[in-house]
Amino acid sequence: MFELFKKIMPKEEAFFDLFERHAACVQNGAVALRQLLDGGTEVADLCARIAEEEARADVISQDVLQAIRKSFVTPFDRSDIQGLITALDDALDQMNKTAKTIMLFEVKKFEPAMREMGDLIVKSADLTVKAVPMLRAMKANASAMLKANGEIVQMEEESDRAQERGLKQLYKGAGKKDAMAFIIGAEIYEHLEKVSDRFEDVANTMSAILVEHL
Repeated sequence: MFELFKKIMPKEEAFFDLFERHAACVQNGAVALRQLLDGGTEVADLCARIAEEEARADVISQDVLQAIRKSFVTPFDRSDIQGLITALDDALDQMNKTAKTIMLFEVKKFEPAMREMGDLIVKSADLTVKAVPMLRAMKANASAMLKANGEIVQMEEESDRAQERGLKQLYKGAGKKDAMAFIIGAEIYEHLEKVSDRFEDVANTMSAILVEHL
C-alpha cells in the first residue's frame, strides 16, 4: 500500500520540471517584450503573446502549489519553493503589466534606451533559464549558479542606468514639447525597470536557496 501511495504522490523531480517550464515561459515573454520595443504594426500581437505566456505560467504556478500540498518530500523547504515560483511569476506578471500599459496608451514607437532595457531583460531571462536547471544539483553547480545570479543582479544595475539616461533624453526631446509624451514614456520606463527588479528577486531567491543547502 505504501509503495502505491508513493507512486501517486508528486516526486521531487516534478518540482524541477515545473520550475524549468515556468522559466521557459518567462524567457518567451522577455523575447516578445524586446520585439515589441522595436515598435510597428506587430505591437498588439506581441502584447497578446506576452499575455499568453503569463497565462501558461499561472497554470504552472498553480501546479507547483498543488504539488507542495500533496508532497511529503520536497527538494528544499516548501517556503523556498513557493518563494521561487512566486518570484518567477512576478517577473512575467510585470512584463504583462508593461504590455498592458503600452496597449492602454497605444504606443507604437519606443525610445532607444527602452530597447536597451529590453536587451537587458532578455539577457536576464537567458541567465534565469540557465540557472534554474542547476537547482537539480545545487552543490555541484554552486559556483556556476552564483555567477549567473550575480550577472542577473548586474543586469538590473545596468537597467537602472539605462532608465536614467532614457528619462533625461525623453525630457530633453519629445517630453520638452509634450508633457503627456513624457508622462507616458516615464511610465513605460518604470515598468521596464520593475521587470529587471523582478529578475533580481529571482536571482536573490535562488542564491538564498543555494546558501541554505551548501
